[in-house]
Amino acid sequence: MNHDINIRVGGEAGQGIQTIGLALSKTFQKSGLYVFSTQYYLSRVRGGHNYFQIRVSDRPIKAISDQLDMLIALDSASVEKHIDELNDGVALLDREEVKVTKDDGQIFNVPFQQIAKDMGGSKLYASTVATGAVLGLLCLDLKFLEDILKDTFAKKGEDIINNNIKAARAGYEYAQENYAGKCKYSFEKADQKTNMMLIDGNDAVGLGALAAGVQFLASYPMTPSTGVMNYVAAHADRFNVVVEQAEDEISALNMVLGASFAGARAMTTTSGGGFCLMAEALGLAGMTETSAVIFLGQRPGPATGLPTMTEQGDLLFALHAAQGEFPRCILAPKTPDDAFYLTAKAFNLADKYQIPVFIMSDQYLADSQFTCERFDLSKITIDRHLLSDDELVSMETYKRYAITPDGISPRALPGLSKHVVVADSDEHNEEGHIDQTAENRIIMMEKRMRKFSGLKMEMEPPEVYGPHEADVTLIGWGSSYGPLTETVDLLNEEGQSVNLVHFTHIFPIDKGSVRDIISNKGTTVCVESNATGQFAKLLKTEADISVDMNLLRYDGMPFTPGYIIRALHEKKVI
Repeated sequence: MNHDINIRVGGEAGQGIQTIGLALSKTFQKSGLYVFSTQYYLSRVRGGHNYFQIRVSDRPIKAISDQLDMLIALDSASVEKHIDELNDGVALLDREEVKVTKDDGQIFNVPFQQIAKDMGGSKLYASTVATGAVLGLLCLDLKFLEDILKDTFAKKGEDIINNNIKAARAGYEYAQENYAGKCKYSFEKADQKTNMMLIDGNDAVGLGALAAGVQFLASYPMTPSTGVMNYVAAHADRFNVVVEQAEDEISALNMVLGASFAGARAMTTTSGGGFCLMAEALGLAGMTETSAVIFLGQRPGPATGLPTMTEQGDLLFALHAAQGEFPRCILAPKTPDDAFYLTAKAFNLADKYQIPVFIMSDQYLADSQFTCERFDLSKITIDRHLLSDDELVSMETYKRYAITPDGISPRALPGLSKHVVVADSDEHNEEGHIDQTAENRIIMMEKRMRKFSGLKMEMEPPEVYGPHEADVTLIGWGSSYGPLTETVDLLNEEGQSVNLVHFTHIFPIDKGSVRDIISNKGTTVCVESNATGQFAKLLKTEADISVDMNLLRYDGMPFTPGYIIRALHEKKVI
């Protein structure tokens, strides 16, 4: 029996790649298997070469693999590009539609379009035929796919549902009857029920925002962050959320600040190019001490760059954006379940410290689907940190920016009490009125910066994965967690001595706790998806930790365990 199968669906945009990939992913998950899927797609509506990759296993997985066991080729380019990657596997294709120049016995011809026409009267059902054929090769029970087709096409009517089911069955039966190697890839656990769910990073952030009580979201659509806005918008009526598609990113963050000042839990979503336009409003948040949550989905820049690919290139930009100095916080989820809980935490931190808080993701985490345990809502708390009505009534005077030992001023909302709430983008005194004297500047600057002391205490230390002591210590942050943990497991199984120190609470860094964890390790290798080692620079600046070497990837593709292991060999680390 297999522990791991890797499937790739390749073709042009518009050929149904995502339809097949999502249907297979959901079917595997419903079957009780663990799924990890991700997409490679170009910024175009039609044409080009795209693919949807699925890794399915009877064990938990959190990364894509370099291996390829099954290829569903919807065009000739998919055969040319990927046939040589097949690991003693099979390529399914329709020879009437896909022309091939070589056949090493790995090609299984399935007349997708002819079967689709016979079963449903239209070639539009070809993707469902292909999905059924894959399940036929895997000898997986078709009932799970049939249930998914019923849910997917529920609004289309019984005829469409029945035609899709007939097409799936026909593809399944064709594979069973015509492929000699059927059931070569099968799982013992394939019929077990599961309480797991399949979710991508963007949906997890959106769900986390709803669980945290978000009340207002303003954004301008930009890949790969748009999925968060779409998810919240799809559930806005049920959760009483106002979602505004702003005319641009300048307006989006300013709207969020206005909503937050008025008392709403508010957030925006963007990517690097859009965040460029938010820099001035970010400074306004810093000066007026207005809470805001900013979801920043990274992609390769500069400019438009590679808009549908992945990178971790905006860390130092988020850290230093806007004029002047003021407290901010950066969180970087490692998985969708982590994204759910960290999003809720981001809102609480923003409200408590009255600062902007970043949730930094990237295209890889945003679009990849993971099998996760269902989220535990009992772990979510909503802490607004607002003055109560009784406290406001008992106060003779109210100072919006009152000097306090921890730098956090008591927060009241405008219009809800006898007190006037004054805010100003100029330097101001405790009451909120303009005061440009040197003495006041020093007092207010030190007040704001004192928030860092408490904020550092809220930052969770990095996780140590693998043996506590090792000859080689990998250092990562954010979405690289899955590939890095699997790398550690694979290398230790080979007899190497490797561990991982992984960060999700990026800034501010508690120097003492981080140094205790990383100091006196073996060879330290910081693994990042950027060209300049941005997190390694942050470690040096904030914790005085110098890594021994960087392992960097900046071609727009995500890390895989195989890529990391090959790079470690090339650097002669292992």
